[in-house]
This record gives sequence, C-alpha cells and structure tokens, in this order.
Amino acid sequence: MHVCWPIAPVRSFKVLHWMVPDFVARITSLPCFRALLMLVLALSCFARGVAQVQAAPVPDEMRNSFFAITVDSQRVDVAHAASHYEFVSFDTAAPVDISITAADPHFWDSGVDMEPWRLGLRATHPAGEPQTIRFRLSGPAKLAISRPGDFLNQARMLFLFAGSPPQPAPSGPNVTIVPAGVHKESLNPKSGDTIYLEPGAFVFGSLNLWQVQNVKVLGRGTIVYDGPQDPNGDTGWLHQPDWHCIVADQAHNVEIDGLTCIIRSRTWSIQMKNSTGFRFDDLRVIGGDAGNANQDGMDWLGGGDTVVNHSFFRASDDDLAALGNWDGYTGAAMVTPGADVNNILVENTEFSTSISNVVRLGWPQKTYNLRNFTLRDSDILHGGIGSCGQTFGLLGFWGANGASGDHSGVTFENLVLDNWYSLLQMEQERPSLHGFVFRNIWALDQPPLAVSTITGDVSDVTFDNVKYGQTRVTSNAQMPVVVSGGAAQPAYAPAPALAANFSVDPLVFAARQRVTLTAKEVPGAQYTWLFGDGTTADGRRVQHRFPDALGTELDGRNGAGRFRILLHVTDKAGHQDWAAQGIVAVEHWHEAVKPAGSSEPGLNWKIYSGTWTELPDFSGLQPALAGQAPNLTAGAPETGSQGPGPLRLTQRATVWDGWINIPADGGYTFHLIDPDGERLVIDGMEVARTGPPFGLVCGAPGNALRYDRGSLGLRAGLHAIHVEALNTATEGAPRLLWEGPSTPIADVPAGAYSHLEGMK
Repeated sequence: MHVCWPIAPVRSFKVLHWMVPDFVARITSLPCFRALLMLVLALSCFARGVAQVQAAPVPDEMRNSFFAITVDSQRVDVAHAASHYEFVSFDTAAPVDISITAADPHFWDSGVDMEPWRLGLRATHPAGEPQTIRFRLSGPAKLAISRPGDFLNQARMLFLFAGSPPQPAPSGPNVTIVPAGVHKESLNPKSGDTIYLEPGAFVFGSLNLWQVQNVKVLGRGTIVYDGPQDPNGDTGWLHQPDWHCIVADQAHNVEIDGLTCIIRSRTWSIQMKNSTGFRFDDLRVIGGDAGNANQDGMDWLGGGDTVVNHSFFRASDDDLAALGNWDGYTGAAMVTPGADVNNILVENTEFSTSISNVVRLGWPQKTYNLRNFTLRDSDILHGGIGSCGQTFGLLGFWGANGASGDHSGVTFENLVLDNWYSLLQMEQERPSLHGFVFRNIWALDQPPLAVSTITGDVSDVTFDNVKYGQTRVTSNAQMPVVVSGGAAQPAYAPAPALAANFSVDPLVFAARQRVTLTAKEVPGAQYTWLFGDGTTADGRRVQHRFPDALGTELDGRNGAGRFRILLHVTDKAGHQDWAAQGIVAVEHWHEAVKPAGSSEPGLNWKIYSGTWTELPDFSGLQPALAGQAPNLTAGAPETGSQGPGPLRLTQRATVWDGWINIPADGGYTFHLIDPDGERLVIDGMEVARTGPPFGLVCGAPGNALRYDRGSLGLRAGLHAIHVEALNTATEGAPRLLWEGPSTPIADVPAGAYSHLEGMK
C-alpha cells in the first residue's frame, strides 16, 4: 500500500520511537514535534507526486477477480456490476498511475479502448506483461475501458470511477447513516429525511421516493437492484415500489449525490412519475441483463424540473427517456393522454448503451407535451445499434400511429460522439416538433453507420456546427438525413467564427519521426492538442514524435498504427470547437504488385449458397454463381434466370477478389460497415472484420449494421484485395470506405478496383 496521508506519518513516528535512544524518544513525543513531523512527511509525499487514494473495500458477494487493479501501487477492490460488467471506485485529489491486469492473458491482444476519447488517454503494456495495461489519470474522471468495438451486451467491460473525496456525513435528527457493508433492505425515506451512505455501503433493494418531499440521499454508497422481473418479458416498466433502483411518485425537491445504481434485472433503472425538483450529481448507473432490452437509464413520466450533472449511464435500452405516461402496452394505455414534461437539463455526463437511443422522446400513439429539454457538455461513449421499428440514434423521437403533442425547446449542445450509430430519427404525425437545435456535435473518429430521418409534422430543426472529424456538415447529403412526409427542411447555420481545423506534415511518416501539426489561426484562441498516445501540447503549431506504430488503441497489427489526433480550440468568451483526424504511423510497408497481364475494371465475385452465422472457410466450397461487378456488388439474380435455380438474396455468402489502386504512398485506414459479417484482406493480411451479427429488436427482421476498421502502410499502385461478406439475415451490399494521405474518409470509388482480364 502506498498511501501518504494520514497513515504514513503515524507509522513513521512509531518506527522512529523504538529505533532512537530514550531521550530522543522523549523529544519526539512532544505534540509540537509530532505536528511538525507529520507536516514534513506529508509535504514529502506530495513532492514525490504520490496521491492520497481512498477506496472502500468491496464485500465478498460483490467482489470480482477478473481484473486486478492498483492505483499508485495500492490494490483496490473491483466489484461485479451486471452482465459482464465490473466497476471500481476510488477517490483521489491528485494525478494517479493505474495498472489493470486481466485474468485472461490474451484479453488485450486486440487492443484497448479508453473512453471518453476527448481525454486523450492511451494505455501501455509493461515489458513482459501482455495482460496488463497502465496509464496515468490526471484527476477525477469516469471511464469505460474495453476492447475496441466490443461494447454490446455480451462484452466484458470495466467502468472506472475516480472521484473527488466526498463531503463528510451530516448530522441531525432526520439523518440516517448507512454504514459500510451489506444491507439487504430497501430505503424508504420520509419527507425531510437525509440518508447518508458511507463509502462501501451496498444496499440490495430500491430507493423508494413515494410521495415525499425535501429528501436528500448523499454519500458514496451503492444500491444493487436484482428484482423478480422476467428476463424475456416486459414488466420492467411497472410503476411501484421495490421495482427499480430509484422510483419516485409525486416526489418533489429531492437531492441525490454520489450514488451508484447497479441494475441486474430487465427493469427501468430510475423512474420518476409526476415528480419535480430533482437534482442528481455524481450519479453512476450501470445496467445489464440477459434480455438486453427494457432497461432504461432514467425516465420522466410527466413532471420534470430536473438537473443531472457529472453523472454516468450504462443501460441496456434508452439512456434517457421523457414520456407523458407509461401504464403498459395495451391499446387503452397507449392512447391515454399523459402529463407534460418540462425543464430538464443534463450536463457534464457520459452515456453508454448497447441498444436503443441515447435520448428517447415520444412513442407511437402517445399524447403529451414536452418543453425545454437540454443535453449539453457531455460524451456519447457507445450509442445503441440497430432498430426497433425506428432506427436508433443520439435522438429518437418516434411519434407514429396517431401520436400528438407540442414538443419544443429541445437542445443538444457541445456533445462528443465516440462510438455511435446515427444522429437523429425524428417523426411526429400531429402537431408538432419544432425548435430542435443540434449545436457543436463532434463525431471524433467514425462515420455515421445509419441514415438519419426527419418526417411528419416537424419544423425549425437547426444544425449548427455538426462535425465529422474535421468536416463540418453543410447539407442533407453530408449528414446524411432524409426529409419526408411534409417535414420542413432543416437549416444549416453559418460556420462559426471560432473553428478548429489542422494540417499534418509530413502526411507519410514512421514512428519516432518528427511530425508538425498546424492549426488554422483564430485570433485570440487557445489550442490544445491530444496526440492519441497519452501526451498533450499547447500552441497553434506543435511538433511531435509518435512513440510506436501500435496506434491509440494498441491494435496496430500489420506494421502500422492509427493515432487519433484531437484539437480543442477555445477563446476567452467561452466558445469552443473540436477537430479530429486519424493518422497512421508506418513501420512496415506493403509494396505494390505488377500484374502479369492486362487488367480491366471491377472485381471478380463468387456467390456461395447457404446460411451461416459467421464467415465460413471458402476453400472447400463450390460457388453457385460467378461473375464480375464494378464494386462490392455481385449482380445475384433474384430469380432463377441464371445459375442452378433460385438463389435467395438473404441466404448467401459472396467473395470478391481483384486489386485496389492506392493513389499515393502512405498509411491507409479502411472502414467496414455490414450487418451480417464482413472481412477485408489486403496483400494477404486481414485488415478488418465486422461482427458477430447482432440482431434487431422488437421482432424486426435482420441484423444491425456492424463496424470495424484497420490500418496498414501501402505503396502507391495495385494491391491484392479480398473481401468476404454474408447475407444470411439482411439484404444489401457491404460498404467499404478508405482514408489516407490527401484522401478524406469516403467510400472506395469503383474506379479504384480492377481484376486480371479473362480471369473468373
């Protein structure tokens, strides 16, 4: 244990006392000497950069042994949350060095993803310890740590909460102290009560706020809810005590600070009905269940007047949802008008979900009004993938099948998007949606996987500085968004005066080679760079050497690694902008080939008939059809006009072979998007592989779009390309994008493909 204050001074005095002569011991026993000694030792600790770390023990029934974690060489307990999720919580007032060792020696082989990305964190592997990662944390933060792209309901994830030391316990006649340890009972405060959960207090039950007011729940404890819900049924919405981690009914003026909610049942996590005046600060919500649905993070059923600040949500459904009411799925329950929801502010918070939306507003047949909903200054770590009648997105407003109500004053502002699916899905049949603003939306490192939509009685939607990487979106096609059903076209605000943009020189470089990064000049601006290797710098023009060719996520496996460079530009008036670009450090080059013969445009393809759940080994299979196509299409007949009888589009595998023409030497990143499973091989090296397939929910057919990417160093010219894709549940062709020196991220054009003339 390496804790400096207050333990170290006391221990040092005891050691000194028995080692020195008696007269020295007498001097050291004086109160003034003790105080001086403790001060000197404390200053010594801080001079060495050793932080005070406070971590409460985890009881045996909550402890997890898959991850072993030390903070400044001090071992801290890891708790099991839900599903395959674990969490660790500690408090520190200074930077700390963190070490995480996985029980599986190959757990980190595919890389490490540390979010939020805007913190610029990057792990390292100590020499000879491949199952251990280390990194330095500069201060309080809430992190999600996993393998790259592995964040769905079956993923093993670690959530790390590093907080500031909590306030001391209050006192008074209406104060209840819940001590550290296990407590198998629910909390049922009365009006005017204060409950303080000590660090290390684990309450198995619920926090029931039933028709109370002026209640405070403080401290640094944990509520674990594991109720009787059917994992395959939808009863988690029931509004009753002991059915959620937190449930409120006509409750008013409630403050909840520092609480962790663990939800293991298929139930909504925090449900508030006709309740107002709630203030949440430093809330941590982790939910996971086998059904992977109907487990919202926080729901308003009427009411509002709520502030959520500095919090964290991991849910198996919508992270936030605001509806007028919810009394079941019957037709009568759906069409019953609900209460208004007003004045909700969520800020400085991080969101993660495996399915559904980050924010859900509206539902088919529902009638209610919503005004003044703001989500700002927050991070989207993992947006839900797929669809349930409506495609999931940052915002899902599903006002179909007769839904009505006046909904306005909805603002999404200063949001950083890491892994995400689509930006927005907005639909309303009857009046109306208006006054929706999306301002400063920064997607750092991934293209949108699904198209956004605006349909129905929708107007006054504004996109103000929505950016993908370094590109500001200025049109529906760039978004992309489809506007239909009488909806008004969205407005695109002019470019802001303060804009982040930068160049890289040279565009082609190796690890440890000096690279110059230059930001676009903005008068009076401050520039902060995060290089994606765990280091930062300030200034408009900076020089940097990337330490290796492993990339930000340590997943460079083909002699080239992609670093996620972030530029944050601010000014004294409080304006800000982000820009992001992935650049590739190359240590191993793949040389271009010279075909022995003339080539012609397009790729060869072969179609194999069959149904698989993952890509098969094609070496022993016979194709049902073969031909050529201009790109990653195959021209498979929908009828039996060619080949051996009918061939259904959704029961096949396709293989494409040929060459891809690389325009210039450099590090290239290839992005794959496909629902059923796709694999990309270049020059015999696997570059990326999507999947496994992830089914849509609510009975919808097909699979969600999956994403993967990979990088390698390519010389200009032709390189062998091999692509495999499944169509076993979903129709449509796979999508392949590329980016490289002077090549912004875009779909690979048909003109880049060729194959040897006469080859089948």
